[in-house]
Amino acid sequence: MKRTFLRMAAAAAAALGLALGVTAGASAASWPLPVNYHFSSGFVGGFLFPTVAPPGANDWSCRPSAAHPYPVVLVHGTFENMNDDWGGASPLLADNGYCVFAFDYGGPSAGSPIQGTGSIESGAARLSSFVDQVLAATGTAKVDLVGHSQGGMMPRYYLKYLGGAAKTDRLVALSPSNNGTTLDGITEFARQLGLLEPANQFLVGPACAACVEQEIGSGFLTDLNSGGETQPGVGYTVITTTGDEVVTPYGNAFLPAAPNVTNITVQDQCPLDASDHLEIAYDPIALTDVLNALDPAHQRPIPCQVVLPVTGPLVG
Repeated sequence: MKRTFLRMAAAAAAALGLALGVTAGASAASWPLPVNYHFSSGFVGGFLFPTVAPPGANDWSCRPSAAHPYPVVLVHGTFENMNDDWGGASPLLADNGYCVFAFDYGGPSAGSPIQGTGSIESGAARLSSFVDQVLAATGTAKVDLVGHSQGGMMPRYYLKYLGGAAKTDRLVALSPSNNGTTLDGITEFARQLGLLEPANQFLVGPACAACVEQEIGSGFLTDLNSGGETQPGVGYTVITTTGDEVVTPYGNAFLPAAPNVTNITVQDQCPLDASDHLEIAYDPIALTDVLNALDPAHQRPIPCQVVLPVTGPLVG
């Protein structure tokens, strides 16, 4: 927890110091787009520009190909935004021929770098409206959803209650909080300070309703998981890491075994992978799993022994 919290604080401080030197966005002079596999620089590069789409995302003229018929909608996690969470996945997906779209939700304001703190129900409503916008622009009947942390769990509310199952082909989730957590970043820090005790919960609830709703045993998760955690007709892939110090125990990310569910632990593929909860969104192994989940007919090898530079391969 402390390592993650300090990393986020350090990255934010670095972003403030580099504000004048960070480019506000993702314009690339050449194709393919550079893919960032490093959490630290990716977070710093995107933190101060939450309203700027990550590289490769939100080209509203993009039309899906026969090879990749569904546009991909990226859903960020708690305390993150679309730009700092998806600096790796977005250009990688675009380079591989996908139409990619990203959005912010759940922040105190549209321009805040801290997003994903509002109620999960309201975040799902925002996802619903954004998906409809993507479907209208691309002329497709369905999307694929790729989410991180809360962004891997929140879409399940959309699928279950807001008609999203009929509009979604696959949900690919990186370290989602599907079955709650005892260590949801700052939420657990607040618990240790006594701020989540019933008498004091008002101190945290209004600031981060989503934190409270992601706690193990919360009313929100009890309702969401009742009657089954998946919807017919949707394929689910969960990708997690034993190094997750936010969703704990890390197995709480997994969905119950079913024909339409694939649960993956990156260390089962590459034992030396050291990614944690935040780093998994930039991890080349996990991102290869994302590509394979979206296109299971064209599986690519997992790059366990490959040391990737800031701009790496995985394009093809």
